[in-house]
Amino acid sequence: MGQGNFFAELKRRNVYKVAVAYMIVAWLLIQGASIFFPTFEAPSWVMKVFIAIVVLGFPAALILAWAFDLTPEGLKRTKPAALTDRALPEINEKSIAVLPFENLSEEAANAFFADGMQDEILTNLARIADLKVISRTSVMQYKTGAKRNLREIAGELGVAHIVEGSVQRAGNRVRVRAQLIDARKDIHLWADRYDRPLDDVFAIQTEIAKAVADQLQAKLSPAEKAAIEQPPTADLVAYDRYLRSKKLLAQTSYDARTIDNARQAIRLLEQAVAHDPRFYLAHCHLARAHDSLYFVGDDHTPARIAQAKRALEKALSLAPDRGEAHLAAAWISYHCHRDYETALAELAIARRGLPNDSSIPELAGFIARRQGQWEQCIENLERAAELDPQNVWLLQQISQSYAFLRRYSETAGALDRAITASPRDANTRVARALVDLEWHGETQAAREVIRALVAEDPSAVDAIADQWFYLALCQRDSIEIGRALASIPEEGIVPINVRMPRSFCEGIAARAHDDGAAAVSAFTSARTEMARLLDKQPDYAEALSVLAMSEAALGRKENALLHGRRAVELFPVTKDAVTGAEVLRNLAITYTWAGEKDMAIKQLEEVVQLPGPISCGQLRLHPWWDPLREDPRFEKLVAAAAEPAQLH
Repeated sequence: MGQGNFFAELKRRNVYKVAVAYMIVAWLLIQGASIFFPTFEAPSWVMKVFIAIVVLGFPAALILAWAFDLTPEGLKRTKPAALTDRALPEINEKSIAVLPFENLSEEAANAFFADGMQDEILTNLARIADLKVISRTSVMQYKTGAKRNLREIAGELGVAHIVEGSVQRAGNRVRVRAQLIDARKDIHLWADRYDRPLDDVFAIQTEIAKAVADQLQAKLSPAEKAAIEQPPTADLVAYDRYLRSKKLLAQTSYDARTIDNARQAIRLLEQAVAHDPRFYLAHCHLARAHDSLYFVGDDHTPARIAQAKRALEKALSLAPDRGEAHLAAAWISYHCHRDYETALAELAIARRGLPNDSSIPELAGFIARRQGQWEQCIENLERAAELDPQNVWLLQQISQSYAFLRRYSETAGALDRAITASPRDANTRVARALVDLEWHGETQAAREVIRALVAEDPSAVDAIADQWFYLALCQRDSIEIGRALASIPEEGIVPINVRMPRSFCEGIAARAHDDGAAAVSAFTSARTEMARLLDKQPDYAEALSVLAMSEAALGRKENALLHGRRAVELFPVTKDAVTGAEVLRNLAITYTWAGEKDMAIKQLEEVVQLPGPISCGQLRLHPWWDPLREDPRFEKLVAAAAEPAQLH
């Protein structure tokens, strides 16, 4: 640190003010001594004390003020861990966040181009194991347009350094500015400007990543250097389609539009690989998009798995040693086959090339959750959140894990963190309010939040339709049930893992209204849709589960029990602790609707002992359980569901 910077830092940390304060206090002490003890000879000993205090106090002030940073921001950072919600980890000296680049182009459509510049620089830096790089999801909220407080941003993300810049595209040329800042001291460590032909944009991204890594004295392996120097594609149209698809696939959270987003992303990625058949990353994302449609049940067929695998095989043929394809392979093993050992093996390979990819510990957490290893699940998800601290989806998943365990205080805490990260996220705000319903059977908070959201932005109902529908059913509010149902997409909803088609939701609504004819019509449609899926894949447990409930609602008791029990056989909790518990819950609903109260109670007694989608509030309020309400055994189950789930 230069002499000028040193004295500037002394001033910023209020060292001079503290030193002067020491001297004033010392002088007041002397004056007090001369007043209360007038017989003392000040020149002989009091002045000696004063001189000693001043001489010792000034360097003490220097040391204390420098060490503890006595600015408001410094005092906030050094607050004892016991006074904070979560103890802050020590900042890694080689930690960095790449903020969104400002789009200075005249055409607003070039915003995707600016996003791509930032995204590729971030991706390149994230390949370096010697760095800690914050994931894209967490940095994208710090969009340009408002004045940034880099010190605060760095504190929120837990990093020491920040990269920011701007992009201006005009015709066939591009101008890029980038700078590296030590956010703790607000010191510019490096800056440069690039004015090049448009087709040189990927070389610019590589040069910036290398310059930043060099400034941070990061060690690059030969493999990391080669990966950074490899451009994603030479086709700018393909790159544009790829960037647009990434944005759609990132919009997950508790969003009722997940299926439609995945379908749109597939169309864009297919265009990308048509423009550039050797676009490795586009093939990787295409594999992921196909497997997600299979997993959520929109197209749970072998044909969809085959499409995912074709995209994966193409990616592996282009770059067998890179991490992204092995990460896609891990997701396919997890989503399509529930083959956890293979998924973990692929993750181990992917981790070598993607040391800063938060989705690797994220997927490890999901696997642990499926295996019933709940504490390990939360530990892995929190590790992912260290790399992606503002990722609402991750924080929602942490909260959902706690909700399955019926540890609602921690559920609320995780959702509070998500709201802090994204205060306007509609799904998170509703989920936080619904904690009161699940925990205590109280609906008012969620009702008020949904009303506020609809008033702020009527289009928000598309994202929260499933949550709104659940709340309206628990409130027995016919008008709200109808309004929420109107926003549920044709594909239906996926509350946890089992897709409930729109027709099934219509049947539940009709039952709540005591509209027998409408219920028969809706459940007949749901039954037909599930039967069509099972013709293609007879062992599809989730579809069997919905078929069983539909059959029970239609009075087809024998078939209902057959299908419901078969679903549980195919998907026991030992195979999948999450979907297995949901299928067990659905079997309890099937028994209830079929009039088999004893079987329903017995099944619920088993489900309440497990982590899963049963809560005290749900049992108290949801129409699913109305036929059991007069049974005293049911009241005991409601009380049991108020306690945390047992772990074995």
